[in-house]
Amino acid sequence: MREEGTGKAGEITQDAGRDGMAGNILELNNANFQSTVEGGTPVLVDFWAPWCGPCRVIAPILEEVAKEFDGKTRVGKVNVDDSPEIASRFGVRGIPTLILFKDGQIKGQMVGVNPKANIVSLVQKNL
Repeated sequence: MREEGTGKAGEITQDAGRDGMAGNILELNNANFQSTVEGGTPVLVDFWAPWCGPCRVIAPILEEVAKEFDGKTRVGKVNVDDSPEIASRFGVRGIPTLILFKDGQIKGQMVGVNPKANIVSLVQKNL
């Protein structure tokens, strides 16, 4: 049995719930994904699932990145169990997968747990 998220779709959660999201992380789904990634601000999207151990490892790193780049880059998460069609559209086969979007275009991608420095580098070169 998988865990269900505690945040409402599209809201920025302020504390860590059972879904593992916290702070400045935006929950993305079918209703808000396209409009979010097509905006002028770069968006780092984490494709994840609550049962994924490596996803839990990378979560605090992404929270730090979200805080450091607040106002310059948005960080969002797509739960692949709740929104499998989004993951499929971008060929996500393993999680965690990070995809950086700018103006609706993919600017970079990482699979697995990556060091914070690598994630920061990806974001910085696309500001």
